[in-house]
Order: sequence, then C-alpha cells, then structure tokens
Amino acid sequence: MASEQNPTTTDAGIPVSSDEHSLTVGPDGPIVLNDHYLIEQMAAFNRERIPERQPHAKGGGAFGTFEVTDDVSAYTKAAVFQPGTQTDMLARFSTVAGERGSPDTWRDPRGFSLKFYTSEGNFDLVGNNTPVFFLRDPMKFQHFIRSQKRRADTNLRDHDMQWDFWTLSPESAHQVTWLMGDRGIPKTWRHMNGYSSHTYMWVNAQGERFWVKYHFKTDQGIDFLTQDDADHLAGADGDAHQRDLYDAIEQGNHPSWTLYVQVMPYEEAKTYRINPFDLTKVWPHGDYPLIKVGTMTLNRNVTDYHTEMEQAAFQPNNMVPGTGLSPDKMLLARGFSYADAHRARLGVNYQQIPVNRPKAPVHSYSKDGAMRVENVTDPVYAPNSYGGPHADPEHYPETAVWAADGEMVRQAYTLREDDGDFGQAGTLVREVMDDAQRERLVDNVVGHLSDGVSEPILERALEYWRNIDPDIGDRIASGMGR
Repeated sequence: MASEQNPTTTDAGIPVSSDEHSLTVGPDGPIVLNDHYLIEQMAAFNRERIPERQPHAKGGGAFGTFEVTDDVSAYTKAAVFQPGTQTDMLARFSTVAGERGSPDTWRDPRGFSLKFYTSEGNFDLVGNNTPVFFLRDPMKFQHFIRSQKRRADTNLRDHDMQWDFWTLSPESAHQVTWLMGDRGIPKTWRHMNGYSSHTYMWVNAQGERFWVKYHFKTDQGIDFLTQDDADHLAGADGDAHQRDLYDAIEQGNHPSWTLYVQVMPYEEAKTYRINPFDLTKVWPHGDYPLIKVGTMTLNRNVTDYHTEMEQAAFQPNNMVPGTGLSPDKMLLARGFSYADAHRARLGVNYQQIPVNRPKAPVHSYSKDGAMRVENVTDPVYAPNSYGGPHADPEHYPETAVWAADGEMVRQAYTLREDDGDFGQAGTLVREVMDDAQRERLVDNVVGHLSDGVSEPILERALEYWRNIDPDIGDRIASGMGR
C-alpha cells in the first residue's frame, strides 16, 4: 500500500471534505440540496448500469390487493389506511447484489417493494426482508453496493472486499448479523417478512404527527434455506423463488402478509434512548408494540414480465396525504435517488408507463421529453389565468414536516444512550436466536470468511464478531483455526 493516499475529489477534480458524511443542518438535521458532492455521487451512481436496475436487478413479483381490517385513523388520514378500504397494489421481491441472471438463492437481503394505486395517487414503500440496513448515511451507499458486486479486474464477486467494507463500517454489524443468520436466505419469497426499515411520518385528520415503521408479517410463516440447500438450488434452479411465487398464484394458493406498524408519538423521538431515524437500529417492541392494520394478498401474476415488472418503478417520495418522510438521512437521499434512477433507466416520463400510472387523476405541468404518450394542453405554466390546475393548500397543507436547526456539518448522528454499533446485533445473537440458529450463524460466517478473505481483513472480521458477542467471535475464530 502506498505511503501517501490521494485526496478524494469530485469529478471536476475539486477536493472533498468527507467520504462518509452528508452535509446536514446540525448533526441530526436533514441533508441539504447544496451538498453538490452527494448529488454528484448519487446521480452518477444511478447511471452506471443500463438498462437493468443498479441494485435489486434480479427479482419478480405479482399484483394483488391490500385491505384495511383495523382502525388506525387516529394516526393517519391517508385514504389507503382507512377502515375497510381495499386498494389494488403491486409487489416486487428481489436480491440486492446480483444481476438479472443471478441465482435467487444467493445469501443477500431481499428487496420488498410495494406500490399502492390509491384514490389519492400512488403510494410506494421500498423495504427489505430485514428491519435494518448496513448504513445510516447515503454518502456510503454507492461504495457499499460496489463492494458487494464484482471486482474491476476479475469481474468476480469477492468476499475480501465485502468484509473489508463491513469491518471498516461498524454500523453494518446489525444487518450483517441478520444476513449471516437464517433469514439471509429465505426458503421462498412467500416465507419472508417485509419491513419499511426506515422510519416514516403519519399525520392524522387533526394534524397530529407520528413516527411509524411498517412490518409486513408473512402469513405463510418464516422459513429459510441452509447454505447447502441454497447452493444446490443455485445450480439446479436459479429462478426457484420466482418460479415458486408464480406457481403458487397460478394454483390459487394466494400468499398474504399482515401489515403491522409501530407508532411513536412525535415528541418522543427527541428524547428516546435510540435515535429513531438511524436505519441500523430497530425500535424494541416492548417500547412500541405492533399495531395491526390490514392484509396484503397477491392474487394475479404478471402477463408481460418486461412491461409489468421490469419497468415497475418504486420510489419512497411517492407519499400520499397523511404520510411523509422523516429525518432519516438514507430515506431523504432515496427520496431523490430512486426517482432519478428511474429517469435514467426508463426515461423522464416513466410514470406514464401503465404499471406506474396512478389510478387517481393526474393534473401536472410536466411536458415533453422522450417517450411522452399523454397529451399536454395549454396552459403549460403556473400561475396562469386560463383555468389550469392550481395548488390547494387549504385542503392539502404541508403537514408531514419537522423542525431542524444548526450549522451545516458533515457528521454522524448525535449519539444517544443506546446508539452503539454492536449493541442490537449482540442482542439479536443472544436473545433472539436459539442454540441451533447460533450454530448455523457461526457455520455461515466461517464459510464466508474462508472464501478468499485476506489478512489483515480477516483479523478485523474476527474482532468485529467479538464486538458483537465475545462467545460467537471466539467460536468463529476457532472455526477458522485461530
């Protein structure tokens, strides 16, 4: 390794002040649009692959309905969540790192993306089959994905660079523990939960605000594949998960998930012992128990995979009245990044593609651009004197907002009482897993580390696991012959 490292610069050659932290209003505040380096990073990343998705390229899904069975109107005025409401929807499940032709059964988080065609416009949720993520700041996301994909020289995936990134990013410990456990390879898409992971906002009819996390619990029960079974399927049937979902729906065995939410009163977020917007953390259910909302059922297969699935575009900035984003830095960045990825991959008019077109009326001033198929009529500007659409703040006020102040800084979230990187990962190992699950966890990690991980990264990885749990770390070291 060279004794001196070159400074990171923008693509224009201008030195940057941080590789890890976005520019925010105070350490806990929102990221700002004039963080030009972050925008350059995200925009360039979104254009690295054409035409498949950058992450989540391999996947499939189906159409269905969402029915509200319980009353959560005290927390949100969103039409999609009012008692008795039924809404048409689309779900897409995916792996993160693999290309379109990769096996369904690689050890990887599974994407869990949903589009609800509501009476107030499209409402999208983008999540995973885990309640946390590897990172808490979007500046590192592009680098994380590249570490999980393929090397520039061999064009092979490489465990050495994966563990290099993870061990240099201790906030990844909670998600890596999930990944190396049983839920790292679900038996099928039907046998896994889905989580928003991010914290969102709900607003009720009285204007009261709440923080919320979404949990879609599989009604089929959680089940998993061992590493050996997954490796066998990767060769025997690389499309096993996609085949299973299609066949189940075709046979009338419609899979379903029950939606629960955790709700935190707005003011409690300011003093809660865990930063509620940190994507690497969960809210303990003892503090914020699950509240039942309704049932999602998938009952119709796609008829044209390219048109209805490959062109499906999910984006967390599709927030209907009564819902909103939060100060979660990763979520705020995704509010830009997902939509920008769709513009780069599908064209600026991607929301006119039938699978993305809302069922609610559209009165927009967007015009022209490649692949536009809907006619534009005058007036094409606002404000105007000729009867064009106009904003209605009386009926649709900007309520999903929060306050922030402070200097613009590139810093991590302000640490709270229980905000350590390894604490929740250790709890997962000691209090959630049983002995058999811990044994499989050790075997999975040993197998992963034994595949090309070099010194000193291997030593860092063993210390990483000892920080999660000393006993598990020692057992992994023993399995490595250390």
